[in-house]
Amino acid sequence: MNFLTMRPAWRHVTVALMALLMLGACKTTREPSSSSPATTSSAPAGSMDRQPSQQPMTATSASGIIPLDPAVRTGVLPNGMRYYVQQNAKPEGLAELRLAVNAGSMQEADDQVGLAHFVEHMCFNGTTNFPKSDLVDYLEGIGVRFGAHLNAYTSFDETVYMLRLPTTDAEKFNKGFQILEDWATAVSFDPEEIEKERGVVISEWRTRLGGDNRLQMQILPKQFYQSRYAIRLPIGTVANLETFPHDRLIQFYKDWYRPDLMSIIAVGDFDPAEMEAKIKASFGQIPARKGPEKTIYEVPAHEETQVAIAKDAEATFNRVSVMYKHPRQEVVTEQDFLRDLTYDLVNLMVNERLDALTQSENPPFSSAGAYYGRMVRSKDMFGMDAYVTDSTAASGMGALYRECLRAARFGFTESELARAKAAVLAQLEQQFREKDKTESRRIATQYVGHFLNGTVVPGPEATLRLAEAMLPQIDSRKTNEAMRFFMSSSSRVVVISGNEKPGYPFPSEAEILSVLNKISAEELEPYEDNVSDAPLMPVLPTPGAVSSRSVKEDLGITELTFANGVRVVLKPTTFSNDEILMEAFSPGGHSLVSDQEYLSAAMAIEAITAGGVAGFDNIQLSKFLSDKVVEISPYINELSEGMEGSCAPKDLETFLQLVHLYMVSPRPDEGAFRSMQARMQGLYANLMNNPEIYFQFSIPNSLYNGHPRRDVVKLYQGMSEVDFATAERVYRERMGNAGDFTFVFVGNFEVAAMETMLAKYLGSLPGKPGKESFRDVGANAAEGELKETFRKGTEPKSLVNLVYHGDLAWSGENRYLLQSTVAVLNIMLRESLREKMGGVYGVGIRGSAQRDPKENYSITINFTCDPAMVDSLIAASHEEIASLIANGPSEQNLAKVKETQKKGVEEGLLENAFWLEQLTYAYEYGLDASKILTQAQRIDALQAEQVKAMAAKLFAEHYAEFVLKPEE
Repeated sequence: MNFLTMRPAWRHVTVALMALLMLGACKTTREPSSSSPATTSSAPAGSMDRQPSQQPMTATSASGIIPLDPAVRTGVLPNGMRYYVQQNAKPEGLAELRLAVNAGSMQEADDQVGLAHFVEHMCFNGTTNFPKSDLVDYLEGIGVRFGAHLNAYTSFDETVYMLRLPTTDAEKFNKGFQILEDWATAVSFDPEEIEKERGVVISEWRTRLGGDNRLQMQILPKQFYQSRYAIRLPIGTVANLETFPHDRLIQFYKDWYRPDLMSIIAVGDFDPAEMEAKIKASFGQIPARKGPEKTIYEVPAHEETQVAIAKDAEATFNRVSVMYKHPRQEVVTEQDFLRDLTYDLVNLMVNERLDALTQSENPPFSSAGAYYGRMVRSKDMFGMDAYVTDSTAASGMGALYRECLRAARFGFTESELARAKAAVLAQLEQQFREKDKTESRRIATQYVGHFLNGTVVPGPEATLRLAEAMLPQIDSRKTNEAMRFFMSSSSRVVVISGNEKPGYPFPSEAEILSVLNKISAEELEPYEDNVSDAPLMPVLPTPGAVSSRSVKEDLGITELTFANGVRVVLKPTTFSNDEILMEAFSPGGHSLVSDQEYLSAAMAIEAITAGGVAGFDNIQLSKFLSDKVVEISPYINELSEGMEGSCAPKDLETFLQLVHLYMVSPRPDEGAFRSMQARMQGLYANLMNNPEIYFQFSIPNSLYNGHPRRDVVKLYQGMSEVDFATAERVYRERMGNAGDFTFVFVGNFEVAAMETMLAKYLGSLPGKPGKESFRDVGANAAEGELKETFRKGTEPKSLVNLVYHGDLAWSGENRYLLQSTVAVLNIMLRESLREKMGGVYGVGIRGSAQRDPKENYSITINFTCDPAMVDSLIAASHEEIASLIANGPSEQNLAKVKETQKKGVEEGLLENAFWLEQLTYAYEYGLDASKILTQAQRIDALQAEQVKAMAAKLFAEHYAEFVLKPEE
């Protein structure tokens, strides 16, 4: 699926083989990133993404070609460079710029392995106009945050640079724009910087080491059978990264960073004519260059099924996958659009079935999904994937294959098709309603896809109109034909990967093929669609009365209190046309239960919501909500309980009904809980085999002196000890009394209409007088100095966590100073550990101040490194902290932090999520919410001496040092 967002029930449709491809992409950022763009990532709203064309369903005519969104200005400069320019007002005063290079690791020669990605790194290490660190210093100085506003990635076939710049200051914009031009033609490749960056890139390589990486290396030769893709992972090899000559790096840049292989994309709050002229003037003067002809490398077809059986003692999960490779199919014409729309419907329907099977009484797998979409430039794929337990590799794969085969053999029911059509239409309608409030970064990403892959970008309105015209043309014959096509290719790959244990051997290749052949010969039964047509609430509640109402004009908020005690904070906005966000909270949480009941209380939400709500089990509820834009998640944490969620304004009543029902009419179902319990036990059985998870899970147990409520391992592996009756009791106790709940709503609504609905669904909730509170459970961090080294794993890789904690008077001022101190130290550690020493890819640092259950703070510094550098990197961290305490922040670093903070506040004040977070925090802690509006003044007033004094406080109390090293 490419042009709409999947509903929650189908979110785990991440095929394992696609996940492996994502591991192939490399991302350059000054902070580590949890994921990397890759050739399998979905296109954003208003675009369709799939390419070269074999026509299994419909003939493509020369007419009916889908044009680009008329809002974009596009053209080709005389030197061959393509450009896209579109005015877009969100965010205000900002522009999203992209430099897309149509070359990646597939263009590397054998002695250049890893250098496409290395070039990407060098773009941040000096250009003609920004020597060495000047580029980074300048961007940080104007409030550009790495990772969020500045980033890049290299994948098999492409390299993309991303930059956000302010458009309200011409000088800043023009200087930042120069960076984009420099990346295209003027990277300096300073020899000293190249040598320093070797360590950084090797550190990035090191972060990927482990069981999952070793599994990938076993799978790639089968997945990309006889293809160059199997030997060109963008990260490269450490042998080449350590030894490549500088000239081979520079040659890659000269060969492939040339105008005919590049595009400039600019989307944002600017005059489009001026921006187009600027691009022509700046980039048009770059001389055209000849270079090697770019080859689109094939993934050859194969008649025999390729089977990969990958095993590793550190594997976290057991997975089974079946993939069918197909030639790419382009989306150029309206008939191509019809074909892709049909494929998207099939994706939805298949995954709805797999989701239902996952929630059955004896689930054959922990989770499963299937997807037809792009594999790489020259290939599409249909993949099915499941997570299985130690003992169910063969049976889980069989159940997955059987369900997809059932769909291919018998097709889909009319009710399934109607539901999928409604879901697609609902998402496209939402995207259309948000067309003037779409973030510039999303639009820019579409044009990157158009340049690199030919992704059609007709725009939200044209996409909706095409879908409205074509959905009626799609009948069960077309979807059934599509599903048969998905599984028709002879180029099949089967993968079983994970942790093979004594007594639970993986099936052999012959056994795997025998299972598939046996299922292919079975007499299957058609699928029966179990759906309820009952209303969510057959009887609507009697509205409750409002006991008080007040308005805060400066903040634009209305406060309501109902007779049952429910308090509501309403902030109507126009930041988004089709979004309402909600956060609800109440004090108490599972702190109020005994340690003996803690595990059951901590799992109460999962246990009870597994059964659904009111008259709907979870499968029926997902089907009921399939055409609605509604998400809701109840929670119970240690000190509070509540809900968070969002909806489109048209679905507000359904959303509020769900809020009401989750509090008043949960649907406890022990059978559904046992099914969920079995899935989680199977999924988490091997977690502790992963050295990194073992390390992160072990730290709280050590830091909190073995307190039972900090034993994360027990929480994940102790599912069999959860008592369902206790879980249900805790759920009803915590969620059943609305009298001390506060609900915060932010988004596009009218207060009067909202009040009427709230009276019906929140004012009618049962509420008891009085306010509850939480309990201090006595989980106190170890005092003094604590050092502990853990040994696990075989790779040359260490993880380091440094924890500073102690008492701190809780106040808004102290919280702000703590965060500012952390931000300054983050820059210092990055410059020292990464830029100077080349010892890490990134440094993570986070800090927080707590009021409850007692006033304290904690700061954690973490990084991954070579085991031989652990001591020197820890020592360097301590030196930077000592420097901050002795000297305070440099004028430059303090200015960077303040500018970034101010930009964050300026942008946040125009975002629903920012207001929801800020208002929730203010009301939960009894703060003056009007201070949300004065944050810029507080930032302006920040002084170096304040940071210096706070650093002296934060790093002078208790210290814990945790290090993971390989086994000896």
